Amino acid sequence: MRGFRRTLPTAARYVDDRIVRWRTGTSEGQVVVVSALIIMSALIMLASLVSYNTFPAATFVIPMLLGTMALRYKPLLALVLFIVVATATTVTHETINSGMTTGRVSTLIVMAIVAVIVLFESSRHRSGLPGPLGEAMLVELKDRLQAQGVVPPLPEGWTSQSAMLSAGGAKFAGDFLVANLSDDETRLEMVLVDVCGKGVAAGTQSLQFAGALGGLIGALPPLGLFSAGNDFLIRQDWDEGFATAVHVLVDLTTGDYSIINAGHPPALRWNAERQVWDIDGARGTALGIMKRPDFHQTTGRLEDGEALMFYTDGVVESRTQDFTAGIEWLRTEAAAVVSHGFDQAPRRILKLVSSGDDDRAVLILSRSAVRSPLVAETESSASHPNLSLP
Repeated sequence: MRGFRRTLPTAARYVDDRIVRWRTGTSEGQVVVVSALIIMSALIMLASLVSYNTFPAATFVIPMLLGTMALRYKPLLALVLFIVVATATTVTHETINSGMTTGRVSTLIVMAIVAVIVLFESSRHRSGLPGPLGEAMLVELKDRLQAQGVVPPLPEGWTSQSAMLSAGGAKFAGDFLVANLSDDETRLEMVLVDVCGKGVAAGTQSLQFAGALGGLIGALPPLGLFSAGNDFLIRQDWDEGFATAVHVLVDLTTGDYSIINAGHPPALRWNAERQVWDIDGARGTALGIMKRPDFHQTTGRLEDGEALMFYTDGVVESRTQDFTAGIEWLRTEAAAVVSHGFDQAPRRILKLVSSGDDDRAVLILSRSAVRSPLVAETESSASHPNLSLP
């Protein structure tokens, strides 16, 4: 019993290590998987030789499909060749015992077709990894790059919220956000980008561009960041190699901000006094179009209860609604949404967008009043008449 208890953790560690090696695509992990599938195929062959009616030749499809999901092309080829030999062996054995039938002939033809399809599909994986592993690697890359767009917790009185939806509900989109908060938590810098294209078509380009901007934000001044991003896009050999972007830099101690717009829909500022969204005047040339784009910067100050909203053209533009009418629609609908507070406002705004044929993103940075400890204590004392300040 003691020996079993000692062996069990060792075996568990061994299996876990092999799973990790398989997930990383190492040759050792592939050898373990193909060996296990060949053993499974051999057991199916033995069972089929004993009772063909219980384990017909079509049963070999199971290890073949598992190999498609878990193996690279060369190990999969070895597995398929073994399964072809095993299938021929079982069918031949059954034919000698009971004669050839049309059902067995059709089974052999179907198995041959499945083997060709499996090998052809595996040979087309440009990553050199099985489908699930290649997809997992791409998704992990996307998650790591999107982590650069997660705004860190902001000082009291500031809230940043964003919501994004891709065209057709795909996980890869041309809209992305990168953000940086200074070490002393006094300066917040954010860039909302819309790469030309829709859904998966723009997904790979946005991943590249997000990695480039994510590595530079906070290290370059705003105009320098946009100039570097513009040079990056020009160097790419993309059919539609341009992107619109809007940059905001906020002093979180004073509320002062600056906005630079590169061909992006104009930013909106919530006027708490008049309860309307005002259109910001920053304009500029989209990135990746010319070597020396023209950018114009606007400045202002956010007071308590005010906010800045940034969005992509998928929110305001559709086949039935032009750009200008879309902005007016957004101003009206967003005013109604934030009249009940800024909490979850980007998500509530996106739910109002009827068109889903383009990527959509909304970002809102809001400022609320910060009560001093003395004011908070005074209000608490006033709400409890029996309590008094010392």
